[in-house]
Amino acid sequence: MKVQYHQAMSHPHPFLLLSSFLSIIASFRSFSFVYADANLTQPSFTPINRDLYHSSNDLIEQIKSLVHQHPDKLTVGGLQLLFGNNYCCGHLVLPYSYHKQVETIKAGNRGYEAEITVVTYCQNWKGSDDKSKFRILLSFGQHGRELITSELAWRILSILSEEQFLPKMDRGSLNGTLDNLIIKVVPMENLNGRKLVEAGDLCERRNGRGVDLNRNWSVDWGKKEKDYDPYEENPGTAAFSEPETQIMRNLALSFDPHIWINVHSGMEALFMPYDHKNTTPDGLPSHQMRSLLEELNEVHCHKRCMIGSGGGSVGYLAHGTATDYMYDVAKVPMAFTFEIYGDDTASTKDCFKMFNPVDHTTLKKVLNDWSAAIFTIFKEGPHQLDVHSKAGVPNLEKWVSIDEYLDGYLMGRRNRYGKKMEVLEVGMQEIRTYFRLFLLSSVLLLFMFCSRISKTKGGRQIVSSIPLSQYT
Repeated sequence: MKVQYHQAMSHPHPFLLLSSFLSIIASFRSFSFVYADANLTQPSFTPINRDLYHSSNDLIEQIKSLVHQHPDKLTVGGLQLLFGNNYCCGHLVLPYSYHKQVETIKAGNRGYEAEITVVTYCQNWKGSDDKSKFRILLSFGQHGRELITSELAWRILSILSEEQFLPKMDRGSLNGTLDNLIIKVVPMENLNGRKLVEAGDLCERRNGRGVDLNRNWSVDWGKKEKDYDPYEENPGTAAFSEPETQIMRNLALSFDPHIWINVHSGMEALFMPYDHKNTTPDGLPSHQMRSLLEELNEVHCHKRCMIGSGGGSVGYLAHGTATDYMYDVAKVPMAFTFEIYGDDTASTKDCFKMFNPVDHTTLKKVLNDWSAAIFTIFKEGPHQLDVHSKAGVPNLEKWVSIDEYLDGYLMGRRNRYGKKMEVLEVGMQEIRTYFRLFLLSSVLLLFMFCSRISKTKGGRQIVSSIPLSQYT
């Protein structure tokens, strides 16, 4: 057949050439129409609705403006703004004598920089280190594509600021509840990842250099399951390799919360530890957490939400998560992961629709329902957990590794002095090595000293037991 093909083409007839040319053109035109029709039937991906969602910059600015808007409600003497190289904070005297503090914490390593805004709410302000109050730490926007979570943070802060109100909410009763609380809110933990989403990468959940911040914590870090997806679950080069997780770890250890809630989207669920195994903790803490979650599911989730451990309920194990660290290492008595929305009808590639409401009615309902759930946590959390049981636990029970201590120390120094401290990162491994050698040598010297003392005492006993008459 090949020979015949070449013979036919060696002396082509002009009419055959013209016919072939016309056939090719016709085929190309029909292919173009079919391809165009196929394109019309391909699924379209939902873009970010800018009318429903704030941009990251706008959201942060709106949140910061909560500390100095409505001047008719502020006293001039109570307004103080402090600005530094790496943070800003504001202290206000607002209605009902409540105060809010805004901090922007920056950190970086190996040429990568990150910043996290933290808002602190407290009535009858004595300082965010007031250990007499019940302390709650909320984190939103850990994954860039989950825009709805940061909108919920904005909604909660607006309610706390009395700019918005929950339906059927008794403000007087709420003020009595809030009087005993200090609430720290991280509205957008993963700012760099969020900016990638806003630039068009709608499925991005990792941070600005491709690390999943909810796999970068130290509990069971780095373990990979059979269904491990490096695009989705890259744990980083080491536990706490990322500035964002370093900031969050130090915030949690210094604030020492009674309740931690990590807010996500993708489904409707109320999770408690553990994520890295399909079991829940034993004893009273597990009972307290489950009891609170069951109430939330009954009242606010209308029994739609999945309840249990993340590892035992979601269908896969997750290693190196924030909630497992908060419970196991930071010793937070109640540590939760909330999944507040998910569209299971959306294509797996239509990430904005899968993780975020795309119409105003659904968005409003999600924000109302979950704001009410969070405020139920504010009310019922202290009743479920005896504050004195945590106050009586000494800080020495919170063991922190040498690496974590040095990372926290250097990050704090860098936040204070800026780029002057960047040179310390170059010697991080050397500092750790020398510190370990120092500890090892100290232990060896102590062992040798104790051994020498023991031998000396033993020798004296033997000498004293020999009769003197033998030497005369």
